Amino acid sequence: MKRYKKRILQKWMPLCLSGFLLLLMTSCQSKEEGTNLIPQEEDNKPVINLFSPMEKTDPDAKNTARSASDLTIAMAEEELGITIAYTTYTAENYQDKTYDDVTLERARNNMDDLYLLNPDTLLALGAEGKLMDLSGLDSAKNLREIIRTANTVDGKLVAIPQEVVAYGLFINKEMFDLYRLKLPETPEEFLECCRIFKENGIQTPVGANRWWLENFVFAQAYADLYNDGNIEAEIAALNSGETRYSDYMRPGFEFLQKLIDLGYIDVEKARTGEAIETEGEDFLAGKTPIVMAYWGAANTETAYGKTDFEMQVIGFPSHRGQMPVMPMTGFGVGAEAEHAEDAARVLDIIVSDKALQVYSENNRVISPSKNVSVECVPALKPLNDRIEEGIYVLGSNAGMKVEQWGNTCLIVRELLNGASVDECMAAFDKLQDATLE
Repeated sequence: MKRYKKRILQKWMPLCLSGFLLLLMTSCQSKEEGTNLIPQEEDNKPVINLFSPMEKTDPDAKNTARSASDLTIAMAEEELGITIAYTTYTAENYQDKTYDDVTLERARNNMDDLYLLNPDTLLALGAEGKLMDLSGLDSAKNLREIIRTANTVDGKLVAIPQEVVAYGLFINKEMFDLYRLKLPETPEEFLECCRIFKENGIQTPVGANRWWLENFVFAQAYADLYNDGNIEAEIAALNSGETRYSDYMRPGFEFLQKLIDLGYIDVEKARTGEAIETEGEDFLAGKTPIVMAYWGAANTETAYGKTDFEMQVIGFPSHRGQMPVMPMTGFGVGAEAEHAEDAARVLDIIVSDKALQVYSENNRVISPSKNVSVECVPALKPLNDRIEEGIYVLGSNAGMKVEQWGNTCLIVRELLNGASVDECMAAFDKLQDATLE
């Protein structure tokens, strides 16, 4: 692990992510070891420790998300007269501890002050009382309601992001045009596109990794729940056991099983592959027409921000059409951290409207503040249009007693490892029953 004093880190995976950004999500990639680089003459200043992931990518590529985050960190350092030190971690390979595992260990032992949290760790630490209630911060007053809802645990706002992370399908539009294919809206249309690609010699129509296939499930499972205007009642029914998560999840898992059976994804790569590293090369080379990724990946050269073909980012297929999936990541403050109050002041600055305007303009992302908006890159317009229409599903919701993002990801992996759809549904039932007990 390394600590860095106020420097631009070249490599950083948000969760995404997004955010990344807070780049998604997601995802755990290489270990870094090193020493504290904070000058001794600054030891008299308060030092706030920030724990976050680091992306293992091309070290010479510009990481827009990290650069944008550093600008806001600098604002807090200057205003408060403190130093913010980064501690970073990503797993070397799929056998190592994940970023989430390490985050839980560090937060439970009060090793840091600020944490960049993925949805599952956010919910777990919030439920354990390990995170400070941030609802009293001035910046919290400006949050979009979706942010407040998704990051509230037991009535406490436990995390605030610098961006709203949205996942979608990254499409090589030129390959679709070559075979005169319309961009798919429904699961049936998606499967038909894959069939035509496969028949024309494209070995793997869909590039997959071990993290993001659950987005197909969420898009189909919760298309109605989040877009029918009956969210509170449906979630209450799930939390009481009146309805079953497995009933929502089954269509998405049956869809993934078809992708596996028909050879539209490389199952072996999907079992162990790291996000973007596994499928990115073939996508950029025009060998794979479809991959899935977070919003910020379209903005940075460390992912898909610079392609040799026309790229469009659309929502995942559902019976309601293309559906963005939005898991919630965010910064949390350790409730028992050594510098908890100072860390809360830091967070209040870096998620203020002033700082978020800087961050959003530099990173071209969806802001968590209802007062801040910027134009997105052209490739993201189809996804952004749906979000602006209010059409999306949440991949994480702290109001649901069964944590969604992490648990669904793990059960999808069981499917990839040979479990049946019925066995996967039984796993959801078991999780739900445990919350009812």
